[in-house]
Amino acid sequence: MSKTTLDAASQPTTAGTHSPTRAVHLGKRTTVVLSLVTLIGIAAFGWPLLADPSSAAVAHSTDAPWLFALLLPLVLAVVFAQVADGGLDAKGIAMLGVLAAIEPIFIVLALGGRVMGKGFGFALGAITLFSSAVLTGGVGPWLPFQMMAAGWFGFGAGCLPGRLRGRAEVIALAAYGAVGALGYGLLLNLSFWPWVNGLASQVSFLPGAPLLENLQRWIAFDIATSLGFDIPRAFFTAVLILVIGRPILYALRRATRRAAFGAVGEFSK
Repeated sequence: MSKTTLDAASQPTTAGTHSPTRAVHLGKRTTVVLSLVTLIGIAAFGWPLLADPSSAAVAHSTDAPWLFALLLPLVLAVVFAQVADGGLDAKGIAMLGVLAAIEPIFIVLALGGRVMGKGFGFALGAITLFSSAVLTGGVGPWLPFQMMAAGWFGFGAGCLPGRLRGRAEVIALAAYGAVGALGYGLLLNLSFWPWVNGLASQVSFLPGAPLLENLQRWIAFDIATSLGFDIPRAFFTAVLILVIGRPILYALRRATRRAAFGAVGEFSK
């Protein structure tokens, strides 16, 4: 005769009480790989604002998109590290696959990262953008940047205070979704802005210019190009979370409890 001890079963069955068991925990390997990828990602995004005019990054700026495409295996390494840590089992991978196939992605990333935790949120963001690019033919040197930014978005949702519940939780997620959607567009602009030719001198990247000047040019570039798309995306993300966020949070938490992520089996005669 056997019995199974399910830690998740001890969680409350009503939404709005204590936080449920997280699907993916941050193990040692995951923490190390995620930290490394984040540092490299910050350098990949931020070098135009920080690089010295005589540096190799400026000298080979036309090669940078392809060089930074090496981020792709590093981002995927975060997911593999989570599997190796035991934080992402078969049930977690199944849940990851289901959520990664749902649109619109920012709502799924915000709610999934909130319920499942930081590690799951990063994996969900990276895998969602990767699978979307493969299905739509959007694979290119921009993909690692998209995966990184989406991963950070999902990770950030898992960092929101755990004590938030009920309407306060939904409002916080809606605000985070709006700000995160704007930040996503801003970061992606930074990833290709230095290599866009034919721009007006007021918004183009100026190698070797002071940090403040290039920062102003980057913001001006964002306003002139993508802000008209980013604002509606942020608005609809926030509105949809306010409208459907609470029942989806409940459904995700119920699915997490039933799946019993992290359950430890104990066998006795």
